[in-house]
Amino acid sequence: MADEGVEADDTAPPAEAAEQPTMFGVPRTDERGQQVVHPSRDEYLDVMGMAAADGFELCVDVCATDGLTNRSRTLPPGIEPERFEVVVNLLDLRGRRRLRVRTQVPADDPQVPSVVGLYPGAEAPEREAADLFGISFSDHPDPSRILMPPDWEGHPLRKDYAIGAIPVQFKAVEGR
Repeated sequence: MADEGVEADDTAPPAEAAEQPTMFGVPRTDERGQQVVHPSRDEYLDVMGMAAADGFELCVDVCATDGLTNRSRTLPPGIEPERFEVVVNLLDLRGRRRLRVRTQVPADDPQVPSVVGLYPGAEAPEREAADLFGISFSDHPDPSRILMPPDWEGHPLRKDYAIGAIPVQFKAVEGR
């Protein structure tokens, strides 16, 4: 209950504008009961190192998304959506915790540092993201294609990748 004769302070920030929670010095959100950190590309490798030191010893997956047709994904204030996003899922097996790392990657320079030095199991998933989205991982020990033939042109999971038409021929099944 407000005191009589005391005016409300309109300059005070509303409760919703409270400071954004952080983890490892970068914005943190909670999505579906899971902590998510949002480092920039420059902060990415440092945050991954801090996560490893904090007990997140298992890199479950490294994947990417192409936001070419969907720039309305939910991001914390101050994080601008880029065309691509690299998403890493980490586990702390002893502490029974999960952490998702989401890093925005611009279309005009689609690269992030490799985390294979911290998480050797990230080697193949990083190659998949590079192969299918064209995002390069600097200092990766083997940047060769993993799913597509070496001479394949383009990256099939990009939203602007031309969809080919391969005619399908059905044969009649005898005896029916």
